[in-house]
Amino acid sequence: MATSKEYKDCILEQLDLLNNITCKAMMGEFLLYYNTILFGGIYDNRLLVKIVDTNKKYNMNKQIPYESAKPMYLVDDVDNKELLKEIVIETCKGLQIKK
Repeated sequence: MATSKEYKDCILEQLDLLNNITCKAMMGEFLLYYNTILFGGIYDNRLLVKIVDTNKKYNMNKQIPYESAKPMYLVDDVDNKELLKEIVIETCKGLQIKK
């Protein structure tokens, strides 16, 4: 099942507290970037972020975005814009440390 345009638009609206969010379509799903850092995506109408040490404190559940992919964290509370902003920033911090 591919992600609906409506769900993608809803997630992008929820991320509007962050500048420099970009979204790229990929095989019916969407990759999400913050300041050019790929931090997650929208898969089957689910917002998922990469697993890094800096976002483990949010106690999110692991999910598989698609067959044979690495697990990612599911962001359950997509209605909380402040929490979403915090999760994205912390995820990107962890991804920068990995580089």
